[in-house]
Amino acid sequence: MSTKYPKALREEIVAKVRAGEKATDLATQYGINYKTIYYWLHASSGEDVISVLKFNKLKRENEELKWLIGQLTLDLKRGEKD
Repeated sequence: MSTKYPKALREEIVAKVRAGEKATDLATQYGINYKTIYYWLHASSGEDVISVLKFNKLKRENEELKWLIGQLTLDLKRGEKD
């Protein structure tokens, strides 16, 4: 890469992604290409990158399912069976 980013900044962004923030949001916030952030993740942890990405995807899917279950529960209590 032709642009150099300070190590502290790279570590901060990688830590935020691992904590659950979206890489695309951080890329916009810091003015960095999201692919660069994924490269940093891959370089710093290898196989763990897949785990972090899968975890975040599963977390979003889980929240969607909880919402759907809530809606279905309300419908059943109201007597609206679809």
